Amino acid sequence: MLDFSLPTPTIFSITSLNNYLREVLESDPVLQDLWVRGEISNFSSPKSGHLYFSLKDADAQMRCVMWKSAAVRLNFQPRDGQLVEAHGSMSIYSAGGQVQLYIDELRPAGEGQLFAEFMRLKNKLEAEGLFDPAHKRPIPAYPMHIGVVTSATGAALQDIRDTLSRRRPDLKVSIAPSAVQGSEAPKEIIRALNALSKIKSLDLIILARGGGSIEDLWAFNDEALARAVYNSPIPVITGVGHETDFTLVDFVSDLRAPTPTAAAELASSISRDDLLLNLTAFREQLQTLITNRIRTSSQALQLAQAELRRIAPIHRVTNALQRLDDLRERLDLAVNYPLHAAELKLSTVAAQLQALNPRAVLSRGYAILTDKSSGRVLSTVKSAVLGLETLVQLQDGSLGATINSIDPGVTHD
Repeated sequence: MLDFSLPTPTIFSITSLNNYLREVLESDPVLQDLWVRGEISNFSSPKSGHLYFSLKDADAQMRCVMWKSAAVRLNFQPRDGQLVEAHGSMSIYSAGGQVQLYIDELRPAGEGQLFAEFMRLKNKLEAEGLFDPAHKRPIPAYPMHIGVVTSATGAALQDIRDTLSRRRPDLKVSIAPSAVQGSEAPKEIIRALNALSKIKSLDLIILARGGGSIEDLWAFNDEALARAVYNSPIPVITGVGHETDFTLVDFVSDLRAPTPTAAAELASSISRDDLLLNLTAFREQLQTLITNRIRTSSQALQLAQAELRRIAPIHRVTNALQRLDDLRERLDLAVNYPLHAAELKLSTVAAQLQALNPRAVLSRGYAILTDKSSGRVLSTVKSAVLGLETLVQLQDGSLGATINSIDPGVTHD
C-alpha cells in the first residue's frame, strides 16, 4: 500500500531556534571578524559602563553592544550622529531575539589614516625633543594677566570666562579669537599666539576648544602649530577636547588640561579666597618667625653680655680687689690672732700674779712685818725678839713698831 502521509516538520522552540541561529552566526568566520561602517543612533551609556547603540546607513540599521572592558579603551566619546567604524562579531541576544554586533574596537570613520598620520608626527616631534619635560616651563602660581586662544563663539570660551571670573575676579583676560576647526584653523591659531606673545604683561596663555571627533580636533595635530606652541615665549596650558582626547599640542605645551574648564582652573590654581587664606597663614607664620627671632636674638645678647662681663678687665679688677680684701682679712687674722692670744695669756698670768701679790693680801686687812734693819719678813713668832725694831707694811703705807711682847699662841686641835 502506498503511504501518502506528509513528512513531519521539525518544530523549534524559540529558545532552540535562537540557539541554532547563534551557532550559525558564531561558526561563520566572516561574521566573527568584520568591520562595519555606520552612523551612531540611540546611544546609551548606563552606569554599568556597557555601551548600547545602533549603527545605521540610509537603508538599514544594526543593534550593537560594547562591553565595559572594551569601552574603557576608547579615546573619544561616542555620540549620536557620529560616523564610526566598528570591529566585532555577530551573535544573537536570545532573550530579545535580536541579532547584534558585539563590538570590541570602535573608532571615528577615517581614524585609521588620521591616527597613522598622528603617530608619524608624534614620533617625529618626540625624536626632536619637543616633548622633553626639561623644556616645559613652570606655570605661574598667581598670574595677573592671561591670554586665551579659542573660538569666539564656542562654549569653551564662556566656560573659561566663567571659571576665571569666579576664581580670580581680579585677573585680566585678553581674548585672541581663532577658528579651531578646519584647514585654516592652524594658521589662525598661530597668528593668535603670536599676537598674545607681544603683550609684555602677559603671564600665561590658554589654548582650548571643546570636544569632537578626531577630524574635528585635527587642527591641533598640525606640525607647524605644535612647533609654535613649543617655541612660545609665554607658558601655554592646553585644554583641547575631552579627557580622553590627546593632540600634538598637548604633548608640546607646558601643561595639559583634560578640558577647557580644567585649563582655566589650572591657570587660576590659587583662587582669591585661597590667596586670602594663604596671606593670613603667612602673616601668622611671619609673626611667629619675628617673635622667635627676637627671642633668640635677645637670648644671644644676654649671653654675649654675660660673656663680656666675664672677660671684661673691670671684672678681673673687681675679682682682684675681692682677692685683696680676702688676703687682707687673712693677714689681719694671721697678725692679730697671736696678739690676742698673747694678751689673753698675759691677762691670765697677770691675774695669777695679782692673786700671788702680797700687796693684794694687805687690801683685805692683813699686814707684813719685817725686820727694819735687815728687811727680813717676820713670818713666825720664833723669828722675833723683844725690842726688835720692825716695819709694819699696810695697804696704804708702813708704820714703825718695836716688839714689846711675844705671845707664842696656842694651837687648838
